[in-house]
Amino acid sequence: MSYVLHMRWDNLFDDLESQLEAELEADDVGLRVEEERLRLARLGLRDRLVAIATDTLGSDVPVRLLLGDRRSLDVHFITLGRDWASVNRIGGPSSYCLVPFAAISGIVLMRAQVQSSLASPAAPDTLASRLGFGYMLRDLCRRRTAVEIVQSRGEAIHGTIDRVGRDHLDLAVHEAGIARRERDVAHIRIVPFDVIETVRAAV
Repeated sequence: MSYVLHMRWDNLFDDLESQLEAELEADDVGLRVEEERLRLARLGLRDRLVAIATDTLGSDVPVRLLLGDRRSLDVHFITLGRDWASVNRIGGPSSYCLVPFAAISGIVLMRAQVQSSLASPAAPDTLASRLGFGYMLRDLCRRRTAVEIVQSRGEAIHGTIDRVGRDHLDLAVHEAGIARRERDVAHIRIVPFDVIETVRAAV
């Protein structure tokens, strides 16, 4: 009889232990799911772009950026700033250009790229990562570099940046391929940052 009771107690403790292990494992799974949900909730667009750029570094596969009015750019990332990306555009003249994050209406990914784009940011904190779009425009202004600016409705304007404000720039509009000379400036155009899709050095 004592043997039977001993077996029943053993079975009871075994059942309790199995049940407790199952509950603890379920709690761990639930905790991991919640932690992942919170991690994803903290990911910003820049984080996703950093992961995509890291994943495609050295790859021949371009990333397609969707812009306004159904336009798109197939690009390889070069540098990611605080709110802009410098990219090599596949095809077209002068492939190097700046794209402000605000101009990106979507990013087309292959299925294999989706999971890697969700990785936690591992890129080091570099000087470029702290520089804003306005800083880059001020650098082009300081260098007196002739530029082509494509706006959100698709219009491309050529000229030289005369000055850069907090959220806009003044562009001395002139023909592409020439230096800024007062006699060649057609007019000055104020361009808000939020209508800029791409900026490239004109050639």
